[in-house]
Amino acid sequence: MLKIAFNPIYKHPLKVGHRFPMEKYELLPEQLIRNNICNRSNFFSPTPIEKSHVLSTHCKAYYDQLLNLSLSKLDKRLIGFPLSKDLVLRERMIANGTIQNTRFAMEYGVSMNIAGGTHHAYRSKPGAFCMLNDQAIAANYLIENKLSSRVMIIDLDVHQGDGTASIFQDQDTVFTISYHGKKNYPFKKQKSDFDLAFDDNTNDDIYLESLENNIPMLVESFKPDFIFYLAGVDVLKNDKLGRLGLSIEGCKKRDEFILELCKKNNLPIQISMGGGYSIHLKDIINAHSNTFALAQKIFF
Repeated sequence: MLKIAFNPIYKHPLKVGHRFPMEKYELLPEQLIRNNICNRSNFFSPTPIEKSHVLSTHCKAYYDQLLNLSLSKLDKRLIGFPLSKDLVLRERMIANGTIQNTRFAMEYGVSMNIAGGTHHAYRSKPGAFCMLNDQAIAANYLIENKLSSRVMIIDLDVHQGDGTASIFQDQDTVFTISYHGKKNYPFKKQKSDFDLAFDDNTNDDIYLESLENNIPMLVESFKPDFIFYLAGVDVLKNDKLGRLGLSIEGCKKRDEFILELCKKNNLPIQISMGGGYSIHLKDIINAHSNTFALAQKIFF
């Protein structure tokens, strides 16, 4: 069974009119159910993450400041959201949802988080919209609990996974991949184990060919036993914060390629949904829905 992390607090925390489309966290589960992609039994509500799991990845001083709402003015600005207890609780639930996803992925092959993909969070500071790096925390959880020995993080959000790259820069048990827009945020990139930066308006054919030419080779070389996939749909041509040129069909083929690769190689995969800021909310919802429909089709 496809298990999906979702809690109503995911819909928090912003005032109407903020450029970040929080509505998607409410509308996406509704569409999945309405279109018979999922039913209510597919969803589970994560609890807040335990502090010990956070501290495998983030500095204690930083996490304590986050919990106490005592971050510096600079760090608060880096988040991009008004800092509040509800916002921190939301982040703690998302991070634990991704940890819980790993267990379901090992049981069923795939598991998904409606939110997550908070790849701009560093070990000791936040980044754009990101405070706790959910996939980094979950990767360290697997390694530390000897549930995995070699983890690969495939980040196909339009923005480089700079926080993730920084966290794992000296850790050879985790291999980081980032496909991103060359001129997108962050403007100062970190060094992933494999980075591929695309020019503005890169189309479906170029993007998909690069996946086919690189990802299977990297999987064969590193030989991971668990995959994290950040499936941001901000690669779409009409995305407000992206600069690439993928169609919804191209984005769907991207997801299909990654999911089929994992299925073929018997690699459990956890998927966090990441960014999506299209000028049309329906395009965000449809592109994300495709990812869930493909997971159902390929694994179940």
